[in-house]
Amino acid sequence: MQYETIQLSEADGIAVLTLDRPDHLNAMTTQMRAELLHAVKDVQARAKVLVLTGAGRAFCSGQDLGDAASAGRIDLERALRDEYGPLILALDECPIPTIAAVNGAAAGAGANVALACDVVIAAESAYFLQAFTRIGLIPDAGGTWSMPRRMGLAKAMGASLFAERIPAAKAEAWGLIWEAVPDAEFEAHWRGRAAHLAQGPTMAYRAVKEALRASDTNTLSEQLNVEAHLQGKCGHSRDFKEGVLAFTEKRAAKFEGR
Repeated sequence: MQYETIQLSEADGIAVLTLDRPDHLNAMTTQMRAELLHAVKDVQARAKVLVLTGAGRAFCSGQDLGDAASAGRIDLERALRDEYGPLILALDECPIPTIAAVNGAAAGAGANVALACDVVIAAESAYFLQAFTRIGLIPDAGGTWSMPRRMGLAKAMGASLFAERIPAAKAEAWGLIWEAVPDAEFEAHWRGRAAHLAQGPTMAYRAVKEALRASDTNTLSEQLNVEAHLQGKCGHSRDFKEGVLAFTEKRAAKFEGR
């Protein structure tokens, strides 16, 4: 697919997807969602970590209400089922670690696309906004699932009802995101985080994601069995052997991802 609304770069095991409609604050269109879905699925077999970020001064301002498919003519239920839903699931089920590097405003569906990633790193000037009730809607694109799980029901309810900005520092304090970083250090920081994951034990990362997601619905007994099964698989990996050897030899491990 030829991308027109996003940019894709790949180097050293890191795939960076950049939302690239800066003049529109990277607002989502049908085309952008299709391109993102294709790219997220396409890079999984090649990359060891996936980063999602935005061009210009915003991460993503949400649905483009000026899109030809929008402005009162959009079928919201169809768009969520057929376009947003598959994208959110692709990010959630991605076998490699995913990072949302939130460089600026993350509003509406844009905020919830970021929250679908494994780790959210935000510049301190960035903010998150569940703007939906301002136009008579409810949070979507997975927001009603991710918010209460990340920061609890009380804060998710307040964020949804009042539709107020949550600055990056507050989002970190509330547990909505992993960390807020000074703007001057932001890009170097998230690139360093991505490099760390790209050099790590990919098989173990995949198992971490599987185990943590299973805990949503498992009993403790069921989760203990999941841990035992996945740990058994990791214990037979070359990365585990290398990790132990590196520990005993007091050197950095050189993981292969298998």
